[in-house]
Amino acid sequence: MVSEKRLDTIKRVVNHRQLDLTLVIENIHDSHNVGAIFRSADAVGIDEVQLLYTKENFPALHPKVTASGGKWVKQNKYTDSAKLARDLKARGFNLYTTHLTSEAVSIHDIDWTLPSAIILGNENRGVSSEMSDLSDKNIQIPMFGMVESLNVSVATAVILFEACRQRIAAGKYPNPDLDPEWLEQMTRDWISINRPGH
Repeated sequence: MVSEKRLDTIKRVVNHRQLDLTLVIENIHDSHNVGAIFRSADAVGIDEVQLLYTKENFPALHPKVTASGGKWVKQNKYTDSAKLARDLKARGFNLYTTHLTSEAVSIHDIDWTLPSAIILGNENRGVSSEMSDLSDKNIQIPMFGMVESLNVSVATAVILFEACRQRIAAGKYPNPDLDPEWLEQMTRDWISINRPGH
Protein backbone atom coordinates (compact mmCIF):
# COMPACT_ATOMS: atom_id res chain seq x y z
CA MET A 1 0.00 0.00 0.00
CA VAL A 2 1.35 3.44 -0.98
CA SER A 3 1.06 6.20 1.62
CA GLU A 4 -0.94 9.34 0.81
CA LYS A 5 2.26 11.39 0.94
CA ARG A 6 4.03 9.08 -1.50
CA LEU A 7 1.02 9.07 -3.82
CA ASP A 8 1.01 12.88 -3.84
CA THR A 9 4.72 12.84 -4.73
CA ILE A 10 4.15 10.37 -7.57
CA LYS A 11 1.27 12.43 -8.98
CA ARG A 12 3.29 15.64 -8.78
CA VAL A 13 6.31 14.12 -10.51
CA VAL A 14 4.25 12.42 -13.21
CA ASN A 15 2.49 15.72 -13.97
CA HIS A 16 5.86 17.37 -14.62
CA ARG A 17 7.08 14.76 -17.13
CA GLN A 18 8.44 16.19 -20.40
CA LEU A 19 7.66 13.65 -23.12
CA ASP A 20 9.20 15.77 -25.88
CA LEU A 21 12.62 16.10 -24.26
CA THR A 22 15.04 13.18 -24.37
CA LEU A 23 18.71 12.23 -24.27
CA VAL A 24 20.74 9.96 -26.51
CA ILE A 25 23.65 8.36 -24.65
CA GLU A 26 26.08 7.21 -27.34
CA ASN A 27 28.77 4.71 -26.30
CA ILE A 28 29.49 6.38 -22.94
CA HIS A 29 31.52 3.69 -21.20
CA ASP A 30 31.80 4.95 -17.61
CA SER A 31 28.75 3.65 -15.74
CA HIS A 32 29.16 6.44 -13.14
CA ASN A 33 28.79 9.04 -15.89
CA VAL A 34 25.73 7.24 -17.26
CA GLY A 35 24.24 7.01 -13.78
CA ALA A 36 24.77 10.71 -13.15
CA ILE A 37 23.15 11.50 -16.50
CA PHE A 38 20.06 9.48 -15.50
CA ARG A 39 19.89 11.46 -12.25
CA SER A 40 19.85 14.73 -14.16
CA ALA A 41 17.31 13.35 -16.65
CA ASP A 42 14.91 12.43 -13.87
CA ALA A 43 15.47 15.78 -12.15
CA VAL A 44 14.14 17.76 -15.13
CA GLY A 45 11.28 15.35 -15.83
CA ILE A 46 12.61 13.37 -18.78
CA ASP A 47 10.49 10.26 -19.30
CA GLU A 48 12.86 8.20 -21.44
CA VAL A 49 16.51 8.03 -22.46
CA GLN A 50 17.86 6.45 -25.64
CA LEU A 51 20.94 4.24 -25.23
CA LEU A 52 22.92 3.96 -28.48
CA TYR A 53 25.73 1.46 -28.15
CA THR A 54 27.60 0.50 -31.31
CA LYS A 55 31.14 0.16 -29.93
CA GLU A 56 30.75 -0.33 -26.17
CA ASN A 57 28.64 -2.70 -24.08
CA PHE A 58 25.36 -1.40 -22.71
CA PRO A 59 26.06 0.02 -19.23
CA ALA A 60 24.92 -1.50 -15.96
CA LEU A 61 23.23 1.17 -13.86
CA HIS A 62 23.84 1.06 -10.13
CA PRO A 63 21.02 2.49 -7.95
CA LYS A 64 23.51 4.25 -5.65
CA VAL A 65 24.93 6.20 -8.60
CA THR A 66 21.62 7.00 -10.28
CA ALA A 67 19.91 7.70 -6.92
CA SER A 68 17.20 5.45 -8.41
CA GLY A 69 16.95 7.75 -11.45
CA GLY A 70 17.27 4.69 -13.66
CA LYS A 71 14.20 3.25 -11.93
CA TRP A 72 11.96 6.13 -12.96
CA VAL A 73 13.33 6.89 -16.43
CA LYS A 74 12.61 4.46 -19.28
CA GLN A 75 15.45 3.12 -21.41
CA ASN A 76 15.27 2.43 -25.15
CA LYS A 77 18.25 0.48 -26.46
CA TYR A 78 19.66 0.89 -29.98
CA THR A 79 22.63 -0.50 -31.88
CA ASP A 80 21.84 1.28 -35.17
CA SER A 81 22.43 5.06 -35.41
CA ALA A 82 20.30 5.56 -38.53
CA LYS A 83 17.32 3.70 -37.04
CA LEU A 84 17.52 5.76 -33.85
CA ALA A 85 17.62 9.02 -35.82
CA ARG A 86 14.69 7.90 -37.99
CA ASP A 87 12.63 6.91 -34.96
CA LEU A 88 13.24 10.22 -33.18
CA LYS A 89 12.57 12.35 -36.26
CA ALA A 90 9.37 10.39 -36.94
CA ARG A 91 8.25 11.48 -33.48
CA GLY A 92 9.01 15.13 -34.29
CA PHE A 93 12.27 15.52 -32.37
CA ASN A 94 15.01 17.96 -33.33
CA LEU A 95 18.40 16.27 -32.89
CA TYR A 96 21.24 18.21 -31.25
CA THR A 97 24.77 16.91 -30.91
CA THR A 98 27.10 18.15 -28.20
CA HIS A 99 29.95 18.53 -30.66
CA LEU A 100 32.38 21.46 -30.65
CA THR A 101 32.66 22.78 -34.22
CA SER A 102 32.98 26.23 -35.77
CA GLU A 103 29.25 26.26 -36.57
CA ALA A 104 28.13 25.00 -33.15
CA VAL A 105 25.26 27.04 -31.65
CA SER A 106 25.16 28.16 -28.02
CA ILE A 107 22.74 26.19 -25.87
CA HIS A 108 21.21 29.56 -24.92
CA ASP A 109 20.22 30.19 -28.56
CA ILE A 110 18.24 26.94 -28.93
CA ASP A 111 14.48 26.88 -28.42
CA TRP A 112 14.29 24.02 -25.92
CA THR A 113 10.51 24.28 -25.66
CA LEU A 114 10.34 22.39 -28.98
CA PRO A 115 10.73 18.58 -29.12
CA SER A 116 14.44 18.05 -28.50
CA ALA A 117 16.84 15.10 -28.38
CA ILE A 118 20.30 15.85 -26.97
CA ILE A 119 23.03 13.48 -28.20
CA LEU A 120 25.92 12.89 -25.80
CA GLY A 121 29.09 11.21 -27.02
CA ASN A 122 31.77 8.94 -25.65
CA GLU A 123 34.15 10.46 -23.07
CA ASN A 124 37.17 10.15 -25.39
CA ARG A 125 35.81 9.98 -28.94
CA GLY A 126 32.87 12.34 -28.53
CA VAL A 127 29.75 12.08 -30.67
CA SER A 128 30.25 9.81 -33.68
CA SER A 129 30.41 11.27 -37.18
CA GLU A 130 27.32 9.18 -38.01
CA MET A 131 25.20 10.87 -35.35
CA SER A 132 26.69 14.28 -36.07
CA ASP A 133 25.70 13.92 -39.74
CA LEU A 134 22.20 12.80 -38.76
CA SER A 135 21.62 15.66 -36.32
CA ASP A 136 19.99 19.01 -37.04
CA LYS A 137 22.55 21.17 -35.21
CA ASN A 138 25.72 21.02 -33.18
CA ILE A 139 25.48 22.80 -29.85
CA GLN A 140 28.01 24.06 -27.33
CA ILE A 141 28.09 25.37 -23.79
CA PRO A 142 29.71 28.84 -23.70
CA MET A 143 32.91 28.59 -21.64
CA PHE A 144 35.31 31.32 -20.58
CA GLY A 145 38.22 29.50 -18.98
CA MET A 146 41.31 27.70 -20.23
CA VAL A 147 39.59 24.31 -20.16
CA GLU A 148 37.44 23.79 -23.25
CA SER A 149 35.22 20.93 -22.12
CA LEU A 150 33.24 19.60 -19.19
CA ASN A 151 32.75 16.07 -17.94
CA VAL A 152 29.91 14.58 -20.01
CA SER A 153 27.58 14.18 -17.02
CA VAL A 154 28.21 17.78 -15.91
CA ALA A 155 27.67 19.06 -19.47
CA THR A 156 24.41 17.13 -19.62
CA ALA A 157 23.15 18.76 -16.43
CA VAL A 158 24.06 22.24 -17.70
CA ILE A 159 22.18 21.70 -20.97
CA LEU A 160 19.17 20.08 -19.32
CA PHE A 161 18.71 22.86 -16.81
CA GLU A 162 18.86 25.47 -19.58
CA ALA A 163 16.09 23.49 -21.29
CA CYS A 164 14.25 23.29 -17.96
CA ARG A 165 14.60 27.05 -17.41
CA GLN A 166 13.06 27.79 -20.81
CA ARG A 167 10.26 25.29 -20.26
CA ILE A 168 9.42 26.70 -16.83
CA ALA A 169 9.12 30.16 -18.43
CA ALA A 170 6.85 28.66 -21.11
CA GLY A 171 4.54 27.12 -18.49
CA LYS A 172 5.47 23.49 -19.13
CA TYR A 173 5.95 22.58 -15.43
CA PRO A 174 3.52 21.06 -14.65
CA ASN A 175 2.98 19.93 -18.22
CA PRO A 176 -0.44 21.01 -19.55
CA ASP A 177 -0.05 18.86 -22.69
CA LEU A 178 -0.07 15.48 -20.96
CA ASP A 179 -2.96 13.20 -21.84
CA PRO A 180 -5.19 12.38 -18.82
CA GLU A 181 -5.24 8.67 -19.72
CA TRP A 182 -1.43 8.65 -19.93
CA LEU A 183 -1.22 10.36 -16.53
CA GLU A 184 -3.55 7.80 -14.98
CA GLN A 185 -1.66 4.84 -16.45
CA MET A 186 1.72 6.30 -15.50
CA THR A 187 0.55 6.89 -11.93
CA ARG A 188 -0.62 3.26 -11.68
CA ASP A 189 2.71 2.03 -13.08
CA TRP A 190 4.70 4.09 -10.60
CA ILE A 191 2.58 2.92 -7.69
CA SER A 192 3.42 -0.63 -8.77
CA ILE A 193 7.16 0.19 -9.00
CA ASN A 194 6.99 1.75 -5.54
CA ARG A 195 5.77 -1.43 -3.87
CA PRO A 196 8.26 -3.40 -1.72
CA GLY A 197 10.45 -5.71 -3.75
CA HIS A 198 10.60 -3.42 -6.80
